Amino acid sequence: MPLPGRIFAGDEELGKKNDDHKPRKSLTPVSPWPILTTKGPRLRPRRVLLGLIACLILYVFVKNIPTDLGPSNERYDLRVAKVPSERGSPTPSEAPSGEPPHPVGQAESEKHYYNGQIRFYWLAASLHAIARTAGYRESNKNVLFAAGNLQSASRLIPMACEMSRWNRNFVHFAFTGRDDLPFSAIQEVNGAGIECDIFWHDARPDYPPWSSDYRMEVSVNAALGHMQSFMHPQVIITDDSSHEEAFFVKGLRSKAHEIGRSIIELPSDAANRLRWITRLDSGSLSAWHKTYVDILIQAPAKSSGSLIRLLRSIEAADYFGARRPHLTIELPADIDFPSWQYLENLVWPPIDPSGAPHISQVTLRHRVSSKKLSSEEASSHFVESFYPARPKDSHVLFLSSQVELSPLYYHYLFYNTLEYKYSSYASHNRETEDLMGLSLEIPSTYLNDSVSFNPPSSALDEEPISFLWQAPNANAALYFGNKWAEFHSFLCARISAHNHRPRPKVVSEKFPAWTEYLLELMRARGYSLLYPNLPSSAIVTVHNELYQFPEEFSNTSPSTSTPDSDAPQNLDPDEAFTIDPAIHLQGTSINLELPLLETSLLSLLPQDGDLPDLLDVPLLDYAGELLKPAQSINNARSFAQSFRRTVGGCAKAATSTKAQRPMSANDLFCIDDGDEEDGVVAPKESVSKHSAPKESATSKSALKDNAPKDSAPKVAVQKETVLGADGEKDTGNLIPENTDTKGEFEAHLQRQGGKRATPG
Repeated sequence: MPLPGRIFAGDEELGKKNDDHKPRKSLTPVSPWPILTTKGPRLRPRRVLLGLIACLILYVFVKNIPTDLGPSNERYDLRVAKVPSERGSPTPSEAPSGEPPHPVGQAESEKHYYNGQIRFYWLAASLHAIARTAGYRESNKNVLFAAGNLQSASRLIPMACEMSRWNRNFVHFAFTGRDDLPFSAIQEVNGAGIECDIFWHDARPDYPPWSSDYRMEVSVNAALGHMQSFMHPQVIITDDSSHEEAFFVKGLRSKAHEIGRSIIELPSDAANRLRWITRLDSGSLSAWHKTYVDILIQAPAKSSGSLIRLLRSIEAADYFGARRPHLTIELPADIDFPSWQYLENLVWPPIDPSGAPHISQVTLRHRVSSKKLSSEEASSHFVESFYPARPKDSHVLFLSSQVELSPLYYHYLFYNTLEYKYSSYASHNRETEDLMGLSLEIPSTYLNDSVSFNPPSSALDEEPISFLWQAPNANAALYFGNKWAEFHSFLCARISAHNHRPRPKVVSEKFPAWTEYLLELMRARGYSLLYPNLPSSAIVTVHNELYQFPEEFSNTSPSTSTPDSDAPQNLDPDEAFTIDPAIHLQGTSINLELPLLETSLLSLLPQDGDLPDLLDVPLLDYAGELLKPAQSINNARSFAQSFRRTVGGCAKAATSTKAQRPMSANDLFCIDDGDEEDGVVAPKESVSKHSAPKESATSKSALKDNAPKDSAPKVAVQKETVLGADGEKDTGNLIPENTDTKGEFEAHLQRQGGKRATPG
């Protein structure tokens, strides 16, 4: 196809050459120096200023680029939030070294003089590396060990490493002292290797050896504030304040009080005495200062020797810096002189040698009337002696006057209370919800006082193990505050009930009358006490040589001798005295006294001191027969319905329509029609201590592992005979089974060698 003759055919001007246009004549003459007359671009001051600022920013940025970071893939392992070489111990190049300058006019000989601005060069990196510990949450698993000098660090680091080995917490260690020893050297000296899986935080400020006391105090306070923001520690564990620096104690206490965190100060020999705290989780440790214990002692008449022995054992016990229990002593109407003299000089708690104000924790309640009390009056008088101010945290330890305590009784009591009452495991477990308290002794006989009691053993290795028993203890037992408040409610309604139908007595008259009422509540709820079973030592010793029957049963107790009948009659002076060794041994075997526990608590507990899961310990009913968890639920449901019909005054149709409320037993009674409500409290699902709970629950051993595990297997339940509140057979509301069994409790009583103990 031929090309057009012209490319730009549409516009004639586009094809013209420049010479077709004639230039115009300028009115101004042409200068021979055009450079001098040509006007350039105007320089605007704003643009010049912005350009200078940009250059300055670029210079500062280039000047401060870090030169020691290395490749980005070698800085942090973001999968585990650790610094590969040393967690929490970077060394910035800008960290100052050497001695800071002395202020003008200050003596050169003064060692701690520097008061300059505080900078933490090593703390930020370690705090940013703990993201996986959920430190941004108020409630987490972070436990902080903090030290202000090398000596305290050497005592705390081994315990911190051992706590991390149990894998129940995220353990942190922070050093805030004056020593300028490298952090890696502190770890090496204390044997903290790779196996010590804890987070290290160098919280020392710049120029720590030359900083004044005030600057160090402020730095401790500020460092804890930063750790609170990133970590939210549930508890802070330190060395004894007498071994720490004054600035450290003052700064730490001030900030801990401000952020609402508890401080546990360990005694000097905590590595041996308090190793059991390394087995506790953050929930238990955070309740260290929340737990209150009241000791309640009922002193019968003419029992000065037993009472003084008990009080001396209380005073001699080791309380490892924890709050000492309040002491309440119920005195009879007639007080013998030795008891009165000892109580007059009793100082409890002991006076602090540091000169701190002393507040007495002793309450004496002297009986006015010497009139004998009935069973109901004696039970009411006893239960009224204590009521928890804070039912969740206030607990009562009842001690009989014939008891002598081990020096380590409070270790056992505190350890078990923190684990089974406040731990994450306890908050998601039905078995701990049904735990009424802790017994400190193994009873010598069953409740009917017929034959000696044989504690169960572990089914696996046949070694002694703690066990649950649905029976009260009247010698030495701690009852949790919420359960004691429920017992108050039960006894009030029980005495007010109009139905006083005679009922068979299960508990022997050797025990106080209130134990019979408490047994009724425990059977209706399925509550139990945790009894110890130590192989070679005892937490308490019960001395029965000065035993006295309870006052309410003193006249009905069997009397085997009179003053005249004890005198020998018609004896031949030439006849030799004889005794059968077999009879002697038989009489002393039941009350065989084990030595009191005086060594480390962990040395006697099985499984290296790890408290067992309540799902794994034997469960006994009130008659001493082994139960499965589902059987316990059925027995409690059946007894509660029978009790409501026979004692509570409820119609048969209304036995399951009343709601159960916390710390109340009104659902077992129908005294007022207005108390009837629909619905029942849903039981809490059992969660094994060593298996992963549902949702956000945290198990004990798999705390840091998020992999789900199998739940506890279902237990096959067999139908069994249950005695109702009226003593008759009652099998209502049990899980059905194809076969029937005999009355196991009646058979058990026959094996024990007799009938139930009856009054008179």
